[in-house]
Amino acid sequence: MAAVLAVGAGLSAVGLGTVWLYAAALPPLDLAPAAARSTVVLDRSGTLLRPFATADGRWRLPVTAEAVDPRFRAMLLAYEDRRFAHHPGIDPAALLRAAGQWLTRGRIVSGGSTLSMQVARLVEPRRERSLDAKLRQMVRAVTLERRLGKPGMLDLYLALAPYGGPLEGVRAASLAYFGREPARLTAAQAALLVALPQSPEARRPDRFPDRARAARDRVLDIASARGVLTEAEAEAAKAEPVPTGRKPFPMLAAHAAEEAIAADPTNPAIRLAIDAPLQARLEALAAERAAAAGPDLSAAILVLDNRDGRILAQVGSAGYLDATRRGAIDMTLAIRSPGSALKPFVYAMAFEDGLAHPETLLEDRPTRFSASYAPENFDLTFQGTVTARRALQLSLNVPAVALMEAVGPARFIARLRAAGAGIQLPREAAPGLPVALGGLGITLTDLARLYAGLSRGGTLPDLLRHAEAAPGSGHRIAGRVAAWYVADILRGTPPPENALPNRIAYKTGTSYGYRDAWAAGFDRRVTVAVWVGRPDGAAVPGLVGRIVAAPILFDAFARLGGDPEPISRPADTLMAESGSLPPPLQRLGRDMAGAPGPTVRIAYPPDGARIDLGLTPGGHGRDGAAGAPGLALKASGGVPPLTWLIDGQPVAHALRHRAEWIPQGAGFVRISVLDATGASDSVAVRLE
Repeated sequence: MAAVLAVGAGLSAVGLGTVWLYAAALPPLDLAPAAARSTVVLDRSGTLLRPFATADGRWRLPVTAEAVDPRFRAMLLAYEDRRFAHHPGIDPAALLRAAGQWLTRGRIVSGGSTLSMQVARLVEPRRERSLDAKLRQMVRAVTLERRLGKPGMLDLYLALAPYGGPLEGVRAASLAYFGREPARLTAAQAALLVALPQSPEARRPDRFPDRARAARDRVLDIASARGVLTEAEAEAAKAEPVPTGRKPFPMLAAHAAEEAIAADPTNPAIRLAIDAPLQARLEALAAERAAAAGPDLSAAILVLDNRDGRILAQVGSAGYLDATRRGAIDMTLAIRSPGSALKPFVYAMAFEDGLAHPETLLEDRPTRFSASYAPENFDLTFQGTVTARRALQLSLNVPAVALMEAVGPARFIARLRAAGAGIQLPREAAPGLPVALGGLGITLTDLARLYAGLSRGGTLPDLLRHAEAAPGSGHRIAGRVAAWYVADILRGTPPPENALPNRIAYKTGTSYGYRDAWAAGFDRRVTVAVWVGRPDGAAVPGLVGRIVAAPILFDAFARLGGDPEPISRPADTLMAESGSLPPPLQRLGRDMAGAPGPTVRIAYPPDGARIDLGLTPGGHGRDGAAGAPGLALKASGGVPPLTWLIDGQPVAHALRHRAEWIPQGAGFVRISVLDATGASDSVAVRLE
């Protein structure tokens, strides 16, 4: 026996010398193919939303040893390479053992390969099993160890090890066979993942579960014998069933993930602002409600963080893989008719211009605005004289059209587009009064952003889709006071059945022909927008925003967690009953609404002017004294008395056409004037 061992040692020494001579003839090692990984899209905290296969169809997800269960790592080294931490890439003791077994038994009993040599074979795969191939593995193993170190070698093995079919790496295998990340594994799961790479096709649990179980149990026995597991733990693990099929990879926010990849195709790991648990809850909600609403219907939900415009959830359809509902179409980006969902912004412009106040009286009676346009309410009834508050809460059509006539449809569309909303008009027709009732196209994403602006004092957020994106300055859709008026009104809108009142500000919409049902709502924290309908635009009888979309909206808020938070009231709001308002604000006159243009005009300051009053943001002049210089207000035409308003708040009443206003600080303001007949004019200026 001693002679045999001596011969084996001599052969090993000669073999090692041969290895070093052989190494000089090898070309440089190319690690680029081994560096390829599946592109992954993550949520804001790093949770996997959706992985994508590599260009050649493999699932090779990025992973590091620190992200894998420590017990798996211990089993792997105990089973594959107990001296991994100490050898330089090849294990002389293992080579001596293999050589001795070959000499004494005449066949290979154990191969002597280290984990590093297995990595070398994965990095530079070769089909032949020859002495040349083995020598190459040995050289490459030592080279890789010197270049990457032990942690890098372990990371490379965990990423490249084969697990059957297109699965490569422990992370892809853990997700496919167990439906979980490898950070926490049972002993049985860890043992199966250790066993599979040795013979990945022959031991695939989805095809050969008995072979997979036998291989797993051998790993458990070795782990117990080498102290990684107790005997009791190993026996308990053997009782755990082996998976007999593959689970689908995560596919949360599938539309958002695809859009992110299309926008940044070279980025291997994209982190979105989406919150994965919330996304999962809302995807389940959309699928459940769409199925209950009827065949072929889809649903979309968008959630924005009002603080900075980050998209917390983007549910593009009722099921990405549901072909019957055309689930692959992202309905958060589809242009659809909003019905009454844009009415709040008509009211906001009217409030800002000083044309109306929440308690201004409006007429809801049969009215013909032109020879061919006489709108009716959804229920074909009329309410008579109502306040603007009540008219918006009931979504009455005639008052909304009257206010649209007063603010001007062209100016309304211009305001929306200037704020960044991609408004589309039918065949690029000129804006007309029907835009107040949904005679235009808009996406759910733009609608959500507009409503988020109401929660932020009239300033729209820039949409942030990525977790690392920095907030922008945004655009203005309404003045601070006007935005709060609308929010306060919408918070009092009667909720759908079984929902609590006065919790969120919300509005619904139903497009012409029952093609689209909408609901959008917000509190101080978040804005949620919902769309339900058929992606092909077909009519669906009974598809009404209040009945179909509003319950989804309220359920979405419930799944957000926490109580809705109201929006704080600005200090300069005008809280008054109809009879206590300035006379021009008490009632909107139809004669004024139908007039071709204002009979009163602001002569000074001119629209768009920048006026230097020596102000600072804190409200002080150049000399530092409290207060600020007055701004002269001049009007021409109209019937006195005149009422001057700043951002919708009355500040002066004058029998003549001149007045003065003391500003509180620098910034943009909207100045409006109303005469005794209700005629008005408005300008926006910047005070400096």
